Amino acid sequence: MIEETAIPRLARGMRLRQDQAREGRWVVLGPERMFVPDEIALEVLRLVDGVRSLAVIVDALAAQFQAPRAEILADVREMLGDLVAKGVVVA
Repeated sequence: MIEETAIPRLARGMRLRQDQAREGRWVVLGPERMFVPDEIALEVLRLVDGVRSLAVIVDALAAQFQAPRAEILADVREMLGDLVAKGVVVA
């Protein structure tokens, strides 16, 4: 489980960018892999900058979506935990 004080960042070699070849869709690119995040994942990944802690990311998302912080925390933790396991994010 990722602690709220953790500062997640994209793993070495991973990049979030807008891909013109895919009609301007945002993609996460890495060595020999690529995925297209959904709208919610994209909002989270835009905040994963290696500076903000998980707590700050969750607070920003809770304010943006006017949703309960506890629910946002659980969802973001699960998503980032999955990305950590896949080697996309380091926390």
